[in-house]
Amino acid sequence: MGTALCRMCAVRGAAYRNNQPSDSLGFMNQGRQIDGVTGASVIVTGAAGGIGRAVAEAFASADARVVLWDVDERVHAVATEIQERRAAKAYAVCADITDRAAVREAFDLSESAAGGVSVVVHAAGRLSTGPALEAAEEAWERCLSTNATGTMLVASEAARRMVSRGHGAITVISSNAASTPRVGMSAYAASKAAASAFVRCLGLEVAGRGVRCNLVSPGSTDTAMLHQSWTGTADMDSTIAGDPTAYRLGIPLRRVAQPQDIADAALFLSSTAARHITLHDLRVDGGATLDM
Repeated sequence: MGTALCRMCAVRGAAYRNNQPSDSLGFMNQGRQIDGVTGASVIVTGAAGGIGRAVAEAFASADARVVLWDVDERVHAVATEIQERRAAKAYAVCADITDRAAVREAFDLSESAAGGVSVVVHAAGRLSTGPALEAAEEAWERCLSTNATGTMLVASEAARRMVSRGHGAITVISSNAASTPRVGMSAYAASKAAASAFVRCLGLEVAGRGVRCNLVSPGSTDTAMLHQSWTGTADMDSTIAGDPTAYRLGIPLRRVAQPQDIADAALFLSSTAARHITLHDLRVDGGATLDM
């Protein structure tokens, strides 16, 4: 496969120049310091859009030094925009998380720019849909490569470096589909289940060496990935209401999550407020899995 690491950009000290309205900040970081996050060196994967971008915004707003990773080169523009909007140090790395050499090099670049990383939020992911009886090997392999292998490579490399320092927090964005069967989502669910199991096993091994590993499992979240998954008459209302013919419950809180909801959970788990929490799977799905 080869490395897909392209380049790194750092954007510093730029004043806010965009005409875009500022997005709302979550309750965890209304412009205040957060122990364990403020001043920390943080890596966020999948940060060019969706949940990953919201996570990067949240950490930047808490005055962390944030390194945004994505295979999409638009991550450089996102880092620049976050820098301008949040007046925080932001960096960007374009890297393929399914390539071990690229992951290691991306960590080296990140730490040379932002210092030793103490927080990693792994939000990169891929969605593949289709009937299990018609599962194509190519789609299956792509999903497993990104969601399972990518998680293993990023989380294990992060843990290795954190163990050497005696502290760190790793949060992986999984999915409630990892534990709840979904019609048409066999490859995605299997890949997320594999990722979740790996994170728990890793967390058990490194807990005694000061490194915490947790999961955030969203349900339906208002991102491009959700909209791309809709077929036929599926839309926001039907997602909230559920679909008995597909054995899918609705969302008791009567709304889909916003990316900031997931970012708040990751911010909490990365902070010292969660210092006694590890191996935990935090569901952020509006009750859609009925606390299974």
